[in-house]
Amino acid sequence: MIVAFSIAPSGGPAAAEDGSVHDAVAAAVRVVRESGLPNRTSSMFTEVEGEWDEVFAVVKRATEAVAPFGTRVSLVLKADIRPGYTGELDGKLERLEAALGD
Repeated sequence: MIVAFSIAPSGGPAAAEDGSVHDAVAAAVRVVRESGLPNRTSSMFTEVEGEWDEVFAVVKRATEAVAPFGTRVSLVLKADIRPGYTGELDGKLERLEAALGD
């Protein structure tokens, strides 16, 4: 499965002067990268690929890493559950690029 998720703190001193919550996001992304699971981070979401239990365990730890930055945490996620497939974090993009090249 691939899970795309976004975590942000609120209700506390989490934001920098410019309103950015990059320190809190960095704490979450650090957890994802240290998990060893395939992952990718963009400006809006982090994607992580693996089995159901391991992916959601990482999302939980990432959410917990953001908690100290505010009094509440917002979590948005989307999952692509496709049993029997791995390597789809890159595979889906490769198929898209091939289709665009036709």
